[in-house]
Amino acid sequence: MTLPGLSGLRIGLIGPLPPPSGGMANQTRQLAELLTAAGATVITVQVNAPYWPHWVARVPVLRSVFRLMPYLATLCRTAGQVDIFHIMANSGWSWHLFAAPAVWAARSRGIAAVVNYRGGEAAEFLLRAGALVRFTMRQTSSLVVPSGFLQRVFARSGMSAGIVPNIIDLSRFRSRELVRSGTAHLLVARNLEPLYDNLTAIRAFQKVKASFPQARLTIAGSGPDEPGLRQSVQEMGLTDAVQFTGRLECDAMAMLYRTADLMLNPSLADNMPNSVLEAWASGVPVVSTNVGGIPDLAQHGVTASLVPPADPAAMAEACVALLSDEALWQQRAQAGLQEAQRYTWFFVQPVLARVYRQAIALTR
Repeated sequence: MTLPGLSGLRIGLIGPLPPPSGGMANQTRQLAELLTAAGATVITVQVNAPYWPHWVARVPVLRSVFRLMPYLATLCRTAGQVDIFHIMANSGWSWHLFAAPAVWAARSRGIAAVVNYRGGEAAEFLLRAGALVRFTMRQTSSLVVPSGFLQRVFARSGMSAGIVPNIIDLSRFRSRELVRSGTAHLLVARNLEPLYDNLTAIRAFQKVKASFPQARLTIAGSGPDEPGLRQSVQEMGLTDAVQFTGRLECDAMAMLYRTADLMLNPSLADNMPNSVLEAWASGVPVVSTNVGGIPDLAQHGVTASLVPPADPAAMAEACVALLSDEALWQQRAQAGLQEAQRYTWFFVQPVLARVYRQAIALTR
């Protein structure tokens, strides 16, 4: 169905695509599909395209050259075919190697560029590289972020940002009947990296299991922390109760949510995690740390239970409170379902269309 404000636009969408299925990659793929269905012509420029030849992936410096050179050539070619670049941006080398060149490619062709910045570590990145980021951002038409938290972070660095929330697909992430399973099934759906502090979730689960002996934990993600986390699970005597699934594709992830009773988000820094939106849409109550943009996203005691970071006891206490009180669990699940409605394409589309039209008008 074509939608006013998007029909006829030619959009270059710059960002990662699955595999692997990470938050930004999933959002990029979903956005491309939604924009196309709304009547826009979308050319996606993938920043994580497979290496060719494949053996290059094993050579650290060479692989960067083999990925970057085709990417830059594709950017320049695409900039001559579209009205606007929508650039999915993140911190660190991802900014310098992929986002910034996309901005300059748009500038060189005289087209609009919207930077869609994501990630919970923006404050630290801007402290280190704020001058470079500001210099590049002066060449853009618009900066948008998914949360008020990131909006404030950029404001402190002298950059104004609009808000365009992440989008949840309710046709994929949908609720089962709002009834708890017979066992207390806890789910963690973050990458296995230090930033996401999955060990705190495991330690919290160990405490939950003392109150709910049949409880089980599923950890859906991959990353460098996996060997250490598996060892910790073994040392705690939880091997039979904890399952590592690895990284799952969207449909498998949606099915997993529908078996869960609680979703734990133990991250040490965060912005607007898709996993919280997915849990809400699936009717799964959320227990999360109160870091970064989480308090902007979730209201403690209403749509989630928020606890301090790196505090297994507090996380376990919040879990036990929900699992011990059926009425509270039902109330929290229903509140999450209602909150998820705010992040559907129906509500986000007109906001994004307005950003695009204003950005294009500024370049004329």
